[in-house]
Amino acid sequence: MLFWFQIFAFVVGTAALLYASRGPLSRPGSHGFYRFFAWECMLVLALVNLPWWHDDPFSARQIISSTFFVLSIWLPIHAVRLLKAQGKPTEARNDDPALYGFEKTSAIVSTGAFRYIRHPMYTALMLLAWGAFLKQFSWLTLLLVLAATVLLFMTALRDEQECIAHFGDAYRDYMRRTRRFIPFVL
Repeated sequence: MLFWFQIFAFVVGTAALLYASRGPLSRPGSHGFYRFFAWECMLVLALVNLPWWHDDPFSARQIISSTFFVLSIWLPIHAVRLLKAQGKPTEARNDDPALYGFEKTSAIVSTGAFRYIRHPMYTALMLLAWGAFLKQFSWLTLLLVLAATVLLFMTALRDEQECIAHFGDAYRDYMRRTRRFIPFVL
């Protein structure tokens, strides 16, 4: 029964991700193109580890996993709110189907989480992937979490190239003042 639920959830999840990523997938090499494949790895990772989701809830690995999940919920909400309020999304960037509405910013956001890291949403996705991985270790889940991490790193690199192309030296200056994923570290 669980196997068929996992297959059903994978098909439905993939269909939803394909729909949400139709713009980015039309532009291979865009940051959203890589993000789609990271999402797919994360979907499989979560479904493979589903049987252990609530196993031994007070163990260290489950507490760390839950902490990662909480952060992975807060960071994107915080980031999207800032991008909408301070990034001043504009219709001028409507010619790029790879961008979601909140990504079509006309100003660099450098407050809140963006004051310390350039990619709070990709950091959140990494936390989500590693949180799912911590549910139960296997060689398959290790491969999936590493693939998701590499794909999210590639997503961030491509996003930075797109931001440099749009914002120029102002974004390069912002890059010098911030880290990619972890404040003061990476």
